[in-house]
Amino acid sequence: MDKTTKKIGLNGLLEILLVSTRLGLTSFGGPIAHLGYFHEEYVRRKKWLNEKDYADLVALCQFLPGPASSQVGIGIGAMRAGVLGGILAFVGFTLPSVLALIIFALVLQGLQIEEAGWIHGLKLVAVAVVAHAVVGMAQKLAPDLQRKAIVLIALAATLLWQEAFTQVGVILLAGIAGYILYKEQKKSDHSPLSFPISRKLGAICLTLFFGLLVALPLLREVFSFNWLAMMDSFYRAGSLVFGGGHVVLPLLEREFVPSGWLSEEQFLAGYGAAQAVPGPLFTFAAYIGAVISGWQGGLLATFAIFLPAFLLILGALPFWDAIRRNPHIQGALMGVNAAVVGILIAALYHPIWTSSVLKPIDFVFAAILFSMLTYWKLPPWIVVLTGAVGGIVLFSL
Repeated sequence: MDKTTKKIGLNGLLEILLVSTRLGLTSFGGPIAHLGYFHEEYVRRKKWLNEKDYADLVALCQFLPGPASSQVGIGIGAMRAGVLGGILAFVGFTLPSVLALIIFALVLQGLQIEEAGWIHGLKLVAVAVVAHAVVGMAQKLAPDLQRKAIVLIALAATLLWQEAFTQVGVILLAGIAGYILYKEQKKSDHSPLSFPISRKLGAICLTLFFGLLVALPLLREVFSFNWLAMMDSFYRAGSLVFGGGHVVLPLLEREFVPSGWLSEEQFLAGYGAAQAVPGPLFTFAAYIGAVISGWQGGLLATFAIFLPAFLLILGALPFWDAIRRNPHIQGALMGVNAAVVGILIAALYHPIWTSSVLKPIDFVFAAILFSMLTYWKLPPWIVVLTGAVGGIVLFSL
């Protein structure tokens, strides 16, 4: 495959949009499930790329911050038809859940949701979902004592120093620790890959990514525009999240709840609703934006939180071969992934557990929801519906 945009024609571009939209309407279950859906559709059915190329693309997106499944979808679209293919693949996969969550936010406006029993049920769903993610990630990402220690330190630091940039510092220090502890990783043996993205365009995207990360906070201090502040907060959240959608929860919560942009009840109601829709969990940002500034705010939030993912995947694709062959980078990533587990456990305790599990019956119901996800393997939308109905019942007791 050469590094110029593939000329697949209008029908080919429309096919990318239609296939990704179908995935956006049916892909329940979180990022790992999304990767399974992508594999079935793009590798087995459409044969747009082979097993090896798909595995390499997934590895790259696991390395980058941001929503891994969304970045894989963007990458497949870009490998198929360049930048426009990546945009169409993203729009199809993301738009259904964005529209659903914006509508949900607008319906909630003016309602006393703090007093609704189903909201309490959705909070308990959040307990079950994040606990489920913690168990799975801890087994995979922290199997040895060194990484278990990184998990514990990250957990303690995130809970005891709840500052805006605590997570960034924790991830940075964990990367350094991983570099030191695992620098003797065996060098990977990969065959070269080629993408229809030039190194020049990749460099421009990476420069823009870092430039916005620095410029937006400065502009926010100079100009007191609400939309600029929202753009900065969502862009920073999308830039600094390792580990997928669940880890964005504490970043967004600390950006918007303490400052009074929305209440904790509104925040957790949206988080529960985000579990009930297909597609990427990062579309939770659309709900927050819509609560703050209507449907326009929802679209701005979606653009801002996914923009880093776009810039990073398009920027990194041309340089991926050099990155993935470096054993030092692999070691640093092992430390970062362990820290992600600690940050997720901290989020499970606060704000989720502390605002949801108030009585023994709440714990029992959360355990039932957790079992439905973990042991009975029920679809997330069934768990969400059960949580909402159960919350109404608990509230009436």
